[in-house]
Amino acid sequence: MTTFTLPDLPYGKESLSPVLSKETLDYHHDKHHMAYVTNLNNLIKGTEFENADLETIIRQGKGGLFNNAAQVWNHTFYFEQFGIQSPVSGRLADAIRAKWGSFEAFQKEFNAAGAGLFGSGWVWLSCDNKGELSISQEPNAGNPLTHDLHPLLTFDVWEHAYYIDYRNARPAYIEALWKIVDWRVMERRYEYQSKKW
Repeated sequence: MTTFTLPDLPYGKESLSPVLSKETLDYHHDKHHMAYVTNLNNLIKGTEFENADLETIIRQGKGGLFNNAAQVWNHTFYFEQFGIQSPVSGRLADAIRAKWGSFEAFQKEFNAAGAGLFGSGWVWLSCDNKGELSISQEPNAGNPLTHDLHPLLTFDVWEHAYYIDYRNARPAYIEALWKIVDWRVMERRYEYQSKKW
């Protein structure tokens, strides 16, 4: 049977401060993310998914099974994109400019999507099978994989992601996250998907 584990953060917990504090990462990664991993391992026992990978469970699972699998995947994807801020460049930068006219216009639309999502969820930058970019809102544990899209970037807009550092100021949290986005990660994700076009 597959056993999922909590991935280590690819940076020290102090390194994202003050954008994301060590206390936020203690709760968000060590407790919230870990809870989804534990729940998923318990839920797959004795099911058709006990040897499946996360993406298969996300695409085919229902109810609590989907919710926990997607949250494990979403959080891992989210935490992996941070580190030393780097500018967007290369083919991804070109694709963003082609779609939105400028990086600033893309950022403005992404921020608005994140701030405007009612309740808890995620805002995503994804590409389709031809490399076309799009921004989407996904409530709760939603993931663009269920729409045959390939995620590139996501901001978690559940309150537990920002309430310690920003209280109820979701827009301030979203704006601050850009300071720790390592665009080299997104560029690698985009280049990986481009091999399929």
